[in-house]
Amino acid sequence: MHYTLCDLFSDLTQNAVEAGADHIAVALEETDRSITLTIRDNGRGMSPDQLAQATDPFWTDGIKHPGRKVGLGLPFLIQTAESTGGSWNIESKHTGTTGTTVTACFDLANIDTPPVGDVTGFFRHVLTFEGTYEMEIVFSAERGGKRWSETIRRSELLDALGLGEAGSFTDAGSLALLGRYLESLMEEYYG
Repeated sequence: MHYTLCDLFSDLTQNAVEAGADHIAVALEETDRSITLTIRDNGRGMSPDQLAQATDPFWTDGIKHPGRKVGLGLPFLIQTAESTGGSWNIESKHTGTTGTTVTACFDLANIDTPPVGDVTGFFRHVLTFEGTYEMEIVFSAERGGKRWSETIRRSELLDALGLGEAGSFTDAGSLALLGRYLESLMEEYYG
């Protein structure tokens, strides 16, 4: 199991990057009672047989992680959602351009739901995965009647730091600036 929901979310988002997607949309919606994650990518996608295998914890294709005998990301998602009164859905087409959409909703009032974790750290982590891809993160939250929403685009952050479209957040300076920027955005909501 993952210690926090954000750890699980990072693992699932990494799957989209590793599926060869060049566009990944991450939507995270938080309320007083629930948190919902949707990850949509245009990667390779999966056939119905591959999707059935991917939800089996004792199966892995051996390509993404040679030598690994199990694949636990989707099985952990399913187990966590089902055991805490949440829900999940996975849609995928093996067309090479349609990709996969994973949606999961968690009941924050359920005593067995893991803590949400570090949302800012989750965003920082997934934006810094290696590769050339666009990622758009939409975070929306409603707490105590206050509604808040923010959209973050990886390409805009790379441009703002002078790293260009094919750049990446690899040096300490760009990582520190990214962290401070994300913290300032999230401070508006969590502050």
